[in-house]
Order: sequence, then C-alpha cells, then structure tokens
Amino acid sequence: MNKKKLLKGKLEINTKGKFIIVSKNINHTIIVNESSLKYFDGDEVEFFISKRKRKGKYLATIEKLLNREKNSYVGNIQINENFAFAILDEKKIHVDVFIPRENIKKAQDGDKVIVEILNWRKNDLSPIGRVIEILGKPGDHETEIKTIIKQNELPLKFPNHVEEYAKNINKKISSKEIEKRRDVREILTFTIDPEDAKDFDDAISFRKTGKNIYEIGIHIADVGHYVEKNSILDKEALNRATSIYLVDRVVPMLPEILSNNVCSLRPQEEKYTFSAIFNINNKGEILEEWFGKSAIKSNRRFSYAEAQEIIETRKGKIRKEIALKKKEYKVKEEMVKAILILNEIATTLRKERKRQGSINFNKKEITFKLDEKKNPIEVIFKESKEANKLIEEFMLLANKKVAELFKKLKKEPSVYRIHDAPDKEKLKALKTIVKEFGYSLDISSREGTSRTLNKLLVEVKGTKEQNLIETLAIRSMSKAEYSTQNIGHYGLGFKDYTHFTSPIRRYPDILVHRLLNECLNKGKQKKQKGLSSKCKHCSERETSAIKAERESTKYMQIKYMQDKKEIKFKGII
Repeated sequence: MNKKKLLKGKLEINTKGKFIIVSKNINHTIIVNESSLKYFDGDEVEFFISKRKRKGKYLATIEKLLNREKNSYVGNIQINENFAFAILDEKKIHVDVFIPRENIKKAQDGDKVIVEILNWRKNDLSPIGRVIEILGKPGDHETEIKTIIKQNELPLKFPNHVEEYAKNINKKISSKEIEKRRDVREILTFTIDPEDAKDFDDAISFRKTGKNIYEIGIHIADVGHYVEKNSILDKEALNRATSIYLVDRVVPMLPEILSNNVCSLRPQEEKYTFSAIFNINNKGEILEEWFGKSAIKSNRRFSYAEAQEIIETRKGKIRKEIALKKKEYKVKEEMVKAILILNEIATTLRKERKRQGSINFNKKEITFKLDEKKNPIEVIFKESKEANKLIEEFMLLANKKVAELFKKLKKEPSVYRIHDAPDKEKLKALKTIVKEFGYSLDISSREGTSRTLNKLLVEVKGTKEQNLIETLAIRSMSKAEYSTQNIGHYGLGFKDYTHFTSPIRRYPDILVHRLLNECLNKGKQKKQKGLSSKCKHCSERETSAIKAERESTKYMQIKYMQDKKEIKFKGII
C-alpha cells in the first residue's frame, strides 16, 4: 500500500479510550499514530497509512481535519478571574474548553452551558470556545431535560415562521374534497391509544360484510394533505424526522396545531385519512384489499386499558379506575363485538407471523407517574397486553401490504423499513453463553435461528437468567433502519416492509404516503430525488431520539431514588 496515499475516515474512541479511524477503504483496525490529538470523537479526517502492524492492524498519521461532527457541546462552566473552563458532559471528549472572559457572557460559576468550539491552536492544550447558551443550574429538572435534548442535537422550539405557516394552513374539511375520497364516515370507527396520547395517528373501522367475513379499515392521518412537499413545514419536519417521547414531555415533529389537533384522529371529528382497507375472514385470510385517500369520523376514543377491559371481561362495562372519563360507563354492544372479533383476527395473524419466522422480543419498559412539579412518584412497568398487540398487528399488516404493493408495481426507488440478519459472530457468542445455562440455539440457517431464538425466549421466561439472555439476544440483532434498498425485515420475518402508519410522528411515513399516492393516481411513479439521503438522515435522527428517550428514563430513575437512601433496591448489573 502506498504510504502517502491520502484516505478519508472518521475518528472514533475505542473501549480503551484510544483514537481509531474507521474508513470505507480499509477493513482492518486503524490506530492513530499521534501522542497528542486536537480532534474529537466523530471528526472526519484525511490520513495516510504510516505503518502496518501485526494481526492486520495499521498505524495512521492524520494529514488534516476535514469536518467536525459537532461544534457545540454541553458542559459545566468553572469561572476564574479572567477566563473560564467548560468541563464537558461528553465522556469521549478528553479535554476541557478554554473560554476567554469576553466569551463567558452572563454565565455564572457552575452553570450548565452550551459552548461552541472556535479554534484549537497548534501549541494550545485546550480548544478555545465561547458560551452560546445558558441552560441553568445542574440538578434543576428543566436544566437536566434541556441538557438531554441539546446533547443529542434535538430541536426544541419551532421557529416562528414555521409556527406561523402551520397556523395559516387551510384546516377546513370540505365536501368537495370528501367527494374525491372514499367516504367511511358512517362506518363504525374508533382509536385505541395510550391514556396520555394526543397525537392519534391511526383509527380502525369495522363492519361485517358476509358470513365470517369482515371489512377492516386501517385509517392513517393524511398528514401529506397539509404538509406539502418542499414547503417550510415539510423541510422542518424532515429536519426533525421524528417526534421524541421523553418521560415528561413530547418534542413533536410537527407543530402542535397539526400533531394534536388538525391531523389527530380525535373522536366525533371529520378527518382526512390515507387508508388500507381489507376484507378478511375469521382465519385471517385477506380476500380483498384497497388503498387510497378517505374521510372518517371516529365514534370513540379508547385507552389501551379500556380496550383490554373489554377483551378480558367480554363485556362493555368500563370501571371508574381505568375509564378516561374517570367514571364508570357502558360501551355499545356493536363496539364490544368489534373489539372482540378484531382481537381474535389479530391473534390469528400474530400466530401466522410467528410461524413465518417473526421473533418475539418482549422486553419490559418502564414509565413514571409524575406529580405537578414533574417529580417521579411511582415507577410503572409497561406491559404489552392483547389490546396493544391488537393495534400492533393491524399496523404491521398495513405496513407490510403497502411495501408489497410497491414491489408488485415495481415502484422504485421506494422507502422501506429494513432489518438485516444478525451478525454471525454475535450469534456464535450468544450460542456459547446460552449453552452454559443449558439452552440450545440453531444458527445454521436463517429459519433455524429465528425458530430456536423464539423457543429460547419462551424457555427463559421467569428464570434468573431471563434479563441477561433477552438483552444479549437483542444485542445480537442488527439495527433496523430506513433504506431505498429492500432487503426485508429479519426480526418480523417479512420479505417486504415499510412504515406507513405514523406520519404525525415519523417523517419516513410521510414519504411513503407520497410514494403510495403517486402509485395509485399516476400509475407510473416519478423519480423521487434524494430518497436515499433522506432515509439515512431519518435513521440517524431516530438513533438520537432513542438515545434521548433512554437518557430521560435513566435521569428519572435516579431522581426517583434520590430521596430514598434508606430503601434497598434490587438491580441487575
């Protein structure tokens, strides 16, 4: 290899705290051959190989910095007489930031701040920066939540011009527009969502059309009707790419006037929707399918707890303790029957999905009950029951069928939700570990892996090793992402899959709605520019959102335990 050949790569800090370079050109470990580095984790650099070591490792010398992944960081400021230092929260940053007196602004000693890196001179031990935002005092609730949001480079408030644009959108439901759509306003329709939800993406309609045959409509908010392509609102939604659900708040992808009002499928309100409507028999067989724009009017909103009560009791009496209305009430018989039949069909669909190789990960999640000051007063384990699985199953069906339609009509490029097969080495490691506990895993084939993995997840339920094995199994999986290249979804066992059902909170779903609309109305799809880069951006934003959500949960766990020093808690290392 020519030592002076310049290559491009990205700096990463490995588990030993050392800088390595990740490059598309070299598949081996590249160690940075410098004792003092003026770079940060994630920086893009130009380098050349200076030496080849044993075991396929290389030593590299950095020629120059091409691009900093980040220019601003969160940290605590320590102020001296004529200058200050910012001690950054980011554990992978190996230096503090020097801040001259004139760049401190109004920050006070100990404040949590955001600092911008201005430069890093050749002989300086620390980069020079300036305070660009004061977040508040460490330990204060708002400060800590803002820190999580800012550390993950998530947007907080919408710009004024975006809010103004959203306010001026025509929100009226017109009879002229309804005439262009399939009118299902008279068909029994309802939503099932978490108790505290406000952004209702999806509704289900139900009616019997023959002996053991039912028309089931999966109606999704027609966000694309209001968010026009390349508009100010569309660009902002793409930038955000997803809504973020922190413990105490939602950072929405769309302004609240749309996410919680105009687009939200609220009860007793006429709404524009994009629908997937199926004729299905009681065996879960799809006899007929239809996709297109529609108009609905939801009859009722159910919480998951209310729908679960109907499934468990097979009656319409909703107890005061779980009722959204905070008082006991009776659900109409036709709705009770609809929910029970939908649950039976969903159960059948789920069994078939598992038979086809879908892996059943069912990790416990936690949420918190908060007081008026947003302090956690109770930790609650979220359990996925039949009502949750009912909605999940019909959303999976709609997503799968839209992707199959793209494939059938040969409409490429399209947007897919893909999930690659697990890494072989990780599977081998998992097989070795579970063998120590007396379990077996067949990793000789794709089908064998999914089948025995499902069997393993059932066998470990209720055992001491359950959490360990479930965690290791999840870590052995590849990460799901968005792509224009359809490789299927390994975890679900689907050859074709996309995201169609949550356009209020996921930008890829808006893209899918536009693609589907073109398929249905124009026959031949126009080439969509930049789909691949949009998929990459949405995948990256999703990763940041998940990280922020986990950090907010961890913060609340610590906050919950702070005043309980005398109480013993059980934990798993």
